[in-house]
Amino acid sequence: MRSDVKIDRSAQKASLAMPKQNLSKVLAETIKTGIIKSNLIAVFAGLALALYINGINPVEKLPEILLTIIGSALVIGAAGTFNNLYDRDIDSIMERTKKRPTVTGAIQLKPALMLGISMTLLGLVLLAFASPLAALFGFLGLFLYVGPYTMWTKRQTIYNTEVGSISGAMPPLIGWAAITPDLMHLELLGLFVIMVFWQMPHFYAISIRKHDEYKAANVPMLPVVKGFKRTYVQTNMYLVALIAGSFLFMPLSIGIALVAFLLSGAWLVLSIIGYKKMSPKKWATTMFIFSLNHLTVLFVIIIVYCLIGTLFI
Repeated sequence: MRSDVKIDRSAQKASLAMPKQNLSKVLAETIKTGIIKSNLIAVFAGLALALYINGINPVEKLPEILLTIIGSALVIGAAGTFNNLYDRDIDSIMERTKKRPTVTGAIQLKPALMLGISMTLLGLVLLAFASPLAALFGFLGLFLYVGPYTMWTKRQTIYNTEVGSISGAMPPLIGWAAITPDLMHLELLGLFVIMVFWQMPHFYAISIRKHDEYKAANVPMLPVVKGFKRTYVQTNMYLVALIAGSFLFMPLSIGIALVAFLLSGAWLVLSIIGYKKMSPKKWATTMFIFSLNHLTVLFVIIIVYCLIGTLFI
């Protein structure tokens, strides 16, 4: 009996010694708050652009703006949750993902699934109150990310990034659709095109940096299957397309078109020069950092320009 008591007490002490994960941290990592924040910038770019093009003061559309931001955050968080649930086997192998709550068990399957479903339903309802078209784009983004990307192409083909990019380009469409259903504007196409083409160099850089992890997890990313040189060539092809996409902003502002052109052109120059002088992983790290600055700078400039235009001009 005494030995049993000692064992029980030892187990209790061990359990007390184990660090308890903060609930807010577990939820944040499950719904991927970092991805939510970055995508909300794109949503806001779509909102601001629609307000400016249609000459609408933001105050007039404040309910729609708030509903869109909250609804988009919930839908994007739901997509991240479903992705974490489905990719538990892959995530457990990769160093950068093996501590996700869905892998460690900090959040169990059923609660995580209920969280994703609840966020999906609430998010789509809020988007529908803003605009049925915004809800449709929100649903398309979620469906494409969870179905064709996460559950199919991510594990089957090197073109998984291209498939995922369509889902990743939905946020500015959601923002625009919350203000107006009129989609026939080159500036809106510009936002969509930039988002689509930007994602390939961005994710190719990640997949080179984490090449060994993707290989161990048997995920067919382009550099894993085709090598660094093919990835470099394909990266430059998309950067050229990104440069061409800059001209779609000409009707909005020559200045913004020029900023987009210079940012994308600088990215291409960095790619060519860096590839000659750096190791593949250092080149990929440099490209990854530039990609984050590229999109943030461009979208912030678009947002500021459009808001100033709607409020003061």
